Amino acid sequence: MKSEVSHKFAIVTLVTFLLSLAPCGAGAQEKRDLSKTQHIDSVLVVASMRPEKVIPAQVLCGKELQRLNAHSVADAIRYFSGVQIKDYGGIGGLKTINVRGMGTQHVGVFYDGIQLGNAQNGQIDLGKYSLDNMAAVTLYNGQKSSGVQSAKDYASASAVYLEARRPQFGDGKRHNLKFTFKTGSFGLANPSFLYEQKIGERMSNSLNAEFLYTTGRYKFSYVKADGYDTTAVRRNGDVRALRIENGLFGRVKNGGWRAKVYFYNSERGYPGAFVREEPGKFKHEDRQWDTNFFVQGSYNKKPTEHYRFSVNAKYAYDYLHYLSDPRLDVTTMYVNNHYYQQELYLSASHEVQLRRWWDVNLATDFQYNTLDADLVNFAYPSRFTMLGALATSMHFKHLRMQGSLLYTFVDDFTESPGAAAGNKHVFTPTFVAQYTPFEEIDLSVRAFYKRIFRMPTLNDLYYTFIGNKYLKPEYTTQYNVGVTYEKSWRHTALRHLDLSLDAYYNEVEDKIIAMPTSNQFQWTMVNLGYVEIRGVDAVLNTGFKFGRVGVDCRLTYTYQKAQDYTDRTSKYYGDQIPYIPWHSGSAVVGLNYRGWSLDYSFIYTGERYESVANIPENHALSWYTSDLALSKAFRIRESQLKVTAEVNNLLNQQYEVVQCYPMPGTNVKFIISWIL
Repeated sequence: MKSEVSHKFAIVTLVTFLLSLAPCGAGAQEKRDLSKTQHIDSVLVVASMRPEKVIPAQVLCGKELQRLNAHSVADAIRYFSGVQIKDYGGIGGLKTINVRGMGTQHVGVFYDGIQLGNAQNGQIDLGKYSLDNMAAVTLYNGQKSSGVQSAKDYASASAVYLEARRPQFGDGKRHNLKFTFKTGSFGLANPSFLYEQKIGERMSNSLNAEFLYTTGRYKFSYVKADGYDTTAVRRNGDVRALRIENGLFGRVKNGGWRAKVYFYNSERGYPGAFVREEPGKFKHEDRQWDTNFFVQGSYNKKPTEHYRFSVNAKYAYDYLHYLSDPRLDVTTMYVNNHYYQQELYLSASHEVQLRRWWDVNLATDFQYNTLDADLVNFAYPSRFTMLGALATSMHFKHLRMQGSLLYTFVDDFTESPGAAAGNKHVFTPTFVAQYTPFEEIDLSVRAFYKRIFRMPTLNDLYYTFIGNKYLKPEYTTQYNVGVTYEKSWRHTALRHLDLSLDAYYNEVEDKIIAMPTSNQFQWTMVNLGYVEIRGVDAVLNTGFKFGRVGVDCRLTYTYQKAQDYTDRTSKYYGDQIPYIPWHSGSAVVGLNYRGWSLDYSFIYTGERYESVANIPENHALSWYTSDLALSKAFRIRESQLKVTAEVNNLLNQQYEVVQCYPMPGTNVKFIISWIL
C-alpha cells in the first residue's frame, strides 16, 4: 500500500513540476513593430562578483583567488571565517568542509548554480575541484538570497557556490587560449589548457582540461611513544587525475542559458592513519578509483517586466572502486567494493513582482537517486526527493526582509520488502532582515533565523550490518546577527575598507553517530546528540595605493564554542566537540608593482581536542602555516606570459589537521601560464 501511494505521489509531483514550466513560453513569440524604437539584446557587463549581503556571505574571485597559494577549492575555502577543512593528509587525502561546527553533511556545494550530490555518504571531496577554471568561490551562511533560485538553494544550513569562468572576448577577438604548467615538490606534474571560442554574437564555448600527477611522498617529523623524535616519509599518497569540462553559453532576449559537461577520473592511494610505532612499518596500500560524470543545463528569462523564471536539469553518474588487500598490507582486511550512483534532477523557479517593493518566489525540485554496490545483503536503495519553496521579499527605503518556507518530501525504495525507511516530509522556515539606517553611510545591520534538516544518507540507513532504517533526520536551528560597513576613497592611500562582523548561535538535534552493538565489530547508526554552538566571525578587506605600489589585505577571525550536551550523566558533558578550535583566522597580503606580485598567506588554527573527551591525552596544539608567492607578468606581442614561484609552509611547520594524518612541510611550486 505504501509503495502504491508513493508512486501516485511521484506522478502527481512530476505533473505539478511540468505544469510549473507552462509559463516559460510566455512572450516567446513576439512580433516586432519596425516603426517603433528597437531595443538591443542584453549585453555582458564585466564586474566584481559580489553577492547580495542580506544573508552573511564571503566571496573570493578574480585577483583574490590568484593571490592565494591555492589550487583546489578546498585550499581556497580555508581562508573563509567560520570554516574548518578536514584534510586527511596531503594531496591525495579526502578534503571536506565543516561550517560553524554543524558538520559536513549540512553544507550544500553548488557548481554553476546546481548542487553537487552524493546520496551515498553526503560528503563532497572539495580537493577534486580545481581553481584552474574557477571565476569565484562564495560561502553563504544560511542560504543565498537571490530572487530566482531552486528549492535546493533553501535546503542547506550553509552553502558553497562555485562559479566557472565565463568566456570574455576583447575587441575583434573570437577565441582565447591559455596554457598552464605547474611543477614542484612531490613529483608534481600538472598541465592544463583553456580554450574559449566565440561562436556568434550570442553564443560562446569554453573547453578546459587538466591532468594531475604527484607521488604524494613527503618527509615529516613525529614523536614516538617513548619520547624521541624521528623522521618518516609519507607513502601511498600518489594521485593520477584527469578533469575535462566543456561549457556552452548563450544569450536570448532578456535572458540566457548555459550547459556543462563534466568528467573526472582518478586513481589514488590512501596513505592512511600514521599510528604504528616501529620505524619502517608505516605502510598503507589502500587504493581508490573514481569516475564522476555529469551533464547539466540552466535557462533563465524575463518575459515581462514583472515576471522571470529559471529552469535547471542535471544527470550525474558516479563510480567508486575501493581496494584494500592484506597481501600488500597485512594489517588490513580484504575489501574490494564497487559503488555506482546515478542522479536525475529537475528544477523550475519563478519570481513575480507584485509591487515595486514586493516580490514572490516559487520553486519546485524533483530528484531521483539510485545506489548499487557489490556488497553482501545490500539493500540496493533508491530515493525520490521532492522540494517546494515559497519565498517572499520586501524592500523599503531602509529595510529589506525575506521569508521562505521549504517543504521536503523524501521516499526511499529497496529491493528487499520492508527494508526501506519510512517516507519523511517536513516544513522548515527561514526569516531574514537587513536594516540600513543611514543614506550617506554604507552601514547595514542584519539578522536571520533558519530551521533546516538533513536526511540520513543511504549509507546511514542501508549500509550492510551498520545501517538503521529508523533514523530520524538531523535538525539544525540557526540564529545570526551581524553588521557590515563599507567605504571607498579616491585620493588617499587607503582606497577601500570592507568590514563584516557576525555573531551566531546554532543548535544541532538528533545528531547521527555510529555506536557499537553487542560487540566492537558490529556497529549501527543511531540518533544520539545535541550540540550548541556559539561563535563570532569577522572579515576585513582593505586596499592601499602608494604611488605605483598597490597593497590588498584580507583578514579573518573566528571564535567558536561548540559544546556537546548529549548525555547529562557523562563527565564530558558540555565539552568542546572534536576538531573545533576556539580561535582560528587567516591573513592574505598582496603587493603589486609594474607587473610584479608578491603575495603572502597565513592560516592559524588554535587549540582543540581530537575526541569528545576534553582530556590532556586528546589535546591538540595550535598550528599555523605561512605561504609566499612571487609572480611576474610579461607582454609578448599579443600574448601574456606569467611566471610564478611559490614556497608553501615557509617555516616547515609539522602539523596535523586530523589526528595521525601528518601534513607536508616546506614545499615549492613553479607555475608558467601563457595566455594567447
